[in-house]
Amino acid sequence: MRPSPDAARPSEPADGASIGETDLHTGLTATAAAARQSQYGPNALQEKHESAALKLLRYFWGPIPWMIEVAAVLSALVRHWADFAIIAAMLFINALVGFWQEHKADTAIALLRQRLALRARVLRDGTWAEFPAAELVPGDIIHVRLGDILPADVRLREGDSLSVDQSALTGESLPVDKKLGDAAYSGSIARSGEMSAQVTATGMHTFFGKTAGLVEKAGAVSHFQRAVMRIGDFLIAVTLVLVAVILVAAFIRKEPMVEALLFALILTVAAIPVALPAVLSVTLAVGAERLARMKAIVSRLVSIEELAGVDVLCSDKTGTLTQNRLTLGEPAVFGDAQSADAITAAALTCAPGSDDAIDQAIVKAVPDAAARARFQVVKLRPFDPVHKRATAEVTEGEHHFQVAKGAPQVILELVEPSPELRAQVEKRVDDLAAQGYRTLGVARTDASGHWRLLALLPLFDPPRADSASTIDAARGMGVTVKMVTGDHLAIAKQIARRLHLGDRIRVAAQVVGTGEASIEAVEQADGFAQVFPEHKFKIVKALQAAGHIVGMTGDGVNDAPALKQADVGIAVSGATDAARAAAALVLTGEGLSVITQAIEEARRIFERMTAYATYRIAETIRLLLFMMLSILVFRFYPVTAAMIVLLALLNDIPIMMIAYDNAAVAPRPVRWQMPRVLTVASVLGLLGVVASFGLFWFVVRVMHLPRDTVQTLIFLKLLVAGHLTIYLTRNTGPIWQRPFPSWKLIATTECTQVLGTLAAVYGWFVNPIGWKLALLVWAYALTWFFINSGAKMLTYRVLAGWQAQRTRGTPGLPMAPRPAPLRA
Repeated sequence: MRPSPDAARPSEPADGASIGETDLHTGLTATAAAARQSQYGPNALQEKHESAALKLLRYFWGPIPWMIEVAAVLSALVRHWADFAIIAAMLFINALVGFWQEHKADTAIALLRQRLALRARVLRDGTWAEFPAAELVPGDIIHVRLGDILPADVRLREGDSLSVDQSALTGESLPVDKKLGDAAYSGSIARSGEMSAQVTATGMHTFFGKTAGLVEKAGAVSHFQRAVMRIGDFLIAVTLVLVAVILVAAFIRKEPMVEALLFALILTVAAIPVALPAVLSVTLAVGAERLARMKAIVSRLVSIEELAGVDVLCSDKTGTLTQNRLTLGEPAVFGDAQSADAITAAALTCAPGSDDAIDQAIVKAVPDAAARARFQVVKLRPFDPVHKRATAEVTEGEHHFQVAKGAPQVILELVEPSPELRAQVEKRVDDLAAQGYRTLGVARTDASGHWRLLALLPLFDPPRADSASTIDAARGMGVTVKMVTGDHLAIAKQIARRLHLGDRIRVAAQVVGTGEASIEAVEQADGFAQVFPEHKFKIVKALQAAGHIVGMTGDGVNDAPALKQADVGIAVSGATDAARAAAALVLTGEGLSVITQAIEEARRIFERMTAYATYRIAETIRLLLFMMLSILVFRFYPVTAAMIVLLALLNDIPIMMIAYDNAAVAPRPVRWQMPRVLTVASVLGLLGVVASFGLFWFVVRVMHLPRDTVQTLIFLKLLVAGHLTIYLTRNTGPIWQRPFPSWKLIATTECTQVLGTLAAVYGWFVNPIGWKLALLVWAYALTWFFINSGAKMLTYRVLAGWQAQRTRGTPGLPMAPRPAPLRA
C-alpha cells in the first residue's frame, strides 16, 4: 500500500485560490506572465543582504572590543607604538575569526536556493518552451515528468498519475502518489509518471520557501557566547574600578598624572581579557580538528561547547535512526501458499531496474533468483494510483497466468473472497498496521483463470545497526533521546519499541502549541509522529524554553529550521546541502555512534575552557588587587610598566597550550555556572594577593632590599606563581589527579618560567637579582602552590555541599530519565 498523500503533507498553497484556472491549451500570455512577475516577484528564495563591511564592523562593537579599542587609543596618545600594534592586531584577528564563522553559517539559505530546479517546461501563448525556473509565476502551466525537480508549488491538472519523492520536505520515507487536483510542492522530485500542472505559489510563498524563511529566523545565542561576555564584563568591571582607585589616589597625592596614567594604561592592557576570544577560539578550533578525525565536521565553533551541555537529543527517524531503505518482513501467507512463492510472484510485477523503493525491497528479498528465471513476463502494467495495483502476464513453459500486487483491499476485490477470508485478511492488515508495517497484497491466477490470494507482504524501514547502542550510550551520559518523524504514529511506535525509546510517542499536532502546557507535554513525550517542519521548530523551542540544551539530528530540507534553532544541529551522513549548512555539526560517516564520541570530546573541551576562564579571572584579581593595595598602602609601584607587558606576553604563551591539555570527561551534561567559576577564581586570586604581600613585606622589612631588586623579585614571583596556577585550575582535586597535564602544556609552561627566571637572574629588561634570590622566590612560590591546592579543593567541597543542600528534596522535571546537569 502506498502511503496516504495526507500522511505528512503541509498545508495547501495559500495563493492557489486567488489566481483562477488557466487554460490548459494556451497557458498564460507573455503579457499576463510579465504582470504577475511584477506582482509576485521572481520564483526564488529571498535573502536579507547586509554588506560585508557592516558585518565586519559589528565585531568591533561591544564591551570587550570597546576596552581593547580604548587601550589602543591610549597607547597611541602616549606614543607607545609597539603596544598599539600588538593590541590592534589582536582586535582585528578576533574580528576576522568571528566574521568568517558567520560567513560560513550564512550559506544555509544560499544552498536552499540552489536546490530549486534551474529550468522548467512552461506553456506560454499556446507554445511549450523551456524557461528559467526563476521566471515562473502563479497560474503558469508546466509539464512534470520522471526525474524533474518541481520548480514551484503546483496543482495537478492533467494526466494519469504522478509519484513524487517529498522526503526531503516532509520526512516521508516513501514516494507519494498524486492524482488530479492534488497539490505537489517545490523541491519534490518526480519518481514516476507525468502530468501537467498549474503553478499555485512561487518563491517565498511556496512550502519550500516558508521552510527557508524559518531557517532564516531560526537561531539561538549560545551559552558559550553568553558565558564569554559575562567573564569579559566581570574582568572589565574589576579592572575599571581598581584602575580608577589608582588614578584617584595619584591625583589626591599630587603625583605626576602622566606617570600614573601611563601605568594605569599598561595595567589595563595586561588585565582586560584582550586574548580571551583568541584563546577560547584556539581551544575550540583544536577540538574541531579532533572531531573532524572522528568524521564529524564542525561548522560553528561555539557549538562544541553547546554539545558538552546537551541534555536532550531530538533525532529524526527516517535516514537517521533508520536506514531509509524499505525491507520486506515475514509474509503472512494464506491457504497452501509458500512465502518464497509469494515473494517471487510479487517480484514479477516489478519493472527491471526500477527506482521504486517498494519494488527494490521485494526484488532484493527474492529467496532464489535463479528460480525466477523460469518465468517470462509477457506484459507488465506498472503500479498507478488509479487502480492501486501492478499486474503482469507471465509464462512458465506452457503455463500462462497473471500475478498482481497492490493495496490489500484492491487485491481482495480481485480474488472475490469469502466473508471468512475477507475478515481474516482485514484483521491481519489491521494487526500489521498497528505494529507499524505497510502491507501489500499479492495474488495469482490459477489454471482456471481465477484469482487466488497468496500473501500479505509487510514492509518497514529498519533501524540502523548502531542506533540502539548509540541511544543507550547517550542515556548513560545523561542525554535523553526523543524521536521526531513525519511518519504515521504506528510506524513511529514500532521503531521506538525496537530501539527501546519508550512508549510515549505523541502526534505532534496534539502537543505542539503555545503556553506552559505544551512545554510540559513536549518534555514528557518520548517522541513525536506526523511532524511538519513547523512542529520540529516548535518542539526545539519548547525544550529550550524549559531550560534544556537541545541537540537535533536530521538530513532533509524539512529539518533545516529545527537544525538551526537547536543549540546543536547535527546533519547526519547523506544529508541535503541545506540541512548541512543549517547544522552546527555535520557527520560524514555512516551511523550515529560518532555523536557520543563528539559529546565526550566536547566535554573535554569544556573542561579546558573552564580551566582557562578560572585562571584568567584569578590572575586579574591577583595582579590588580596587589598593585592597587601596594600603591595605596606603601606608595610603591611593585613592578614597572615594562615588567607588566613582559608578564602579559609570557603568560599568554603557555595558556594557549590548554587547548592541547588532557581533560576528564564529565559523566553528565555540563553548563557554565559563573558563580562557581568566580568563587574559585576569587579564592585563588585573593590567596595570590596574600602571598605577594608576604614576599613584599619580607624583602622590604626583613631583607631591606633596594627598590629595583624588590620589583624584579615581585615580577618573578608573579610569573612563577601565575604559571603554577594553570596546573591548579585544570581539575577540582589534588594536583596529581588524573588525567595528568599534557606534555605540550608542561613543556611550554616550564620553558616560559625558565625564560622569565633567566631574565630576572641576568637582567634582561629588568634589574638582575642573581640565582640565590631567584631560587628563594621559586621555593616561596612552590610552598604557596600546595597551600592554594588545598584551598581550591576545600572551596569545591564547600560549593558541592551548598549545591546539594539547594537541590535536596527538589522534584525533578517531568521527563525521564533526566539526570541534573553537572555544573562547571
